[in-house]
Amino acid sequence: MSRYMLIRRLRGPAFLLLVGIIALLAQAHVLSWGHSWPLYLILAGVLLLAERAALAAEGYPPPPQYGNPPYTGGTPYQGAPPYQGVPYPGAPVSGASAAPPQQQPGSSIVPAHSDEFDHDPNGGQS
Repeated sequence: MSRYMLIRRLRGPAFLLLVGIIALLAQAHVLSWGHSWPLYLILAGVLLLAERAALAAEGYPPPPQYGNPPYTGGTPYQGAPPYQGVPYPGAPVSGASAAPPQQQPGSSIVPAHSDEFDHDPNGGQS
């Protein structure tokens, strides 16, 4: 097993051990739980440094950087090909007559026509 994997697997037990130590210190009134948060940050930083050192000692490349990868040439992505699946209901089928779909009476609670949205109860009189 590599040193890197060993350090990764000891991360959880290390934090659990730190919680136990802080519990003992809080019981002895040496350190309160509210003032112990820097110890968690210090432990996380030490573990990350140990992981990086183990990776460097084993000759692994550094972890990838986040963000957009550099452009390496080639053809840029042109998007997906046009959709060739089943058309939506009411769409004209190729080879058939392109008649408009029949309007069915609405049965929802949403108004069916746009003129119902602009209904003015005063008839345009202010």
